[in-house]
Amino acid sequence: MEGDADAAQNDQNAVQNLSDLQPSPSQGDQPPPPLSKNAQKKLLKQKKYEAKKAEKKALIKEQKKREAERKRKEWEEALAGVSEEERLKLIESRRELRKERMEKRSEERESKIQRLTGAKTHGQKIVIDLEFSHLMTSSEIHSLVQQIMYCYAVNGRCPSPCHLWLTGCKGEMENQLQRLPGFDKWIIEKESRSYIEALEDEKENLVYLTADAEKELDELDPQKLYIVGGLVDRNRWKGLTMKKAQEQGIQTAKLPIGTHLKMSSSQVLTVNQVIEILLKFLETKDWKASFFQVIPQRKRCETDSREDQGVDGEENEEKEEPSEKKRCTDDSSSRTNDPEAILS
Repeated sequence: MEGDADAAQNDQNAVQNLSDLQPSPSQGDQPPPPLSKNAQKKLLKQKKYEAKKAEKKALIKEQKKREAERKRKEWEEALAGVSEEERLKLIESRRELRKERMEKRSEERESKIQRLTGAKTHGQKIVIDLEFSHLMTSSEIHSLVQQIMYCYAVNGRCPSPCHLWLTGCKGEMENQLQRLPGFDKWIIEKESRSYIEALEDEKENLVYLTADAEKELDELDPQKLYIVGGLVDRNRWKGLTMKKAQEQGIQTAKLPIGTHLKMSSSQVLTVNQVIEILLKFLETKDWKASFFQVIPQRKRCETDSREDQGVDGEENEEKEEPSEKKRCTDDSSSRTNDPEAILS
């Protein structure tokens, strides 16, 4: 009974705090529309998810602490039960293992730096458009920053990484990015200007990726610069990126998701999902394999999920913020525009 009472109190507190996540009317040229009931439910669900995630993180931290203490005691007992000569051999062996691990990490770090540096010249150019921060709440900007962090980590692990750009990086968006450990050392292009200004000479090669486009991508052209909209909109700004691209007179395209699988909800993906799909395609040249490896199983229809069991047995459920699990329907109108990565 106490657990039910606590849960009810948490729900009430979360509902009361929803207003804190609503955009301020003073942001942007026009006041953002109020959140719909469905959007408020999603925010409440996200809040519960984040609380549960924090609790899980604290539990894992405590488990690691106990495990470290256990290993320390085992090591001390092992040293206490042998002769001085054996003790010195054990200590030396441990030092050698630690040295080998450090050297391996250093080699991996150097290899990553070389790959990302080479991508500046030879890699596929991908732009994340950050000019929508005035349309997002602080928590939504934080969500996007987490996605960008994940994008950079995934790109750094790729054998052939892309050349990532961040454009329109200023204001609160820049402030939150600057708080990330090591952000100043990221091997990435950071531009306070818009992509139209920063890449003025490449305008004919700009292609905005938006789910509202009519044209589907067949291949990735090395000469093109593909733009991904950095927007966590909570269902408020439908068609915004398409409208922006049309007004700027640049090309648009969408990922060929509908050709290769059926989605149980909207075809709008998170920023990190789009970037990882593009990276997978650059590696495999296979759209279907790329979609199945990246898009969470809960966002795909049951038939596609069953087909995928023999292709990709492991799903990363942390790649996307929580969304309601739904079965496939003929007409889906829900829209989701919403990871933690190791920054080394």
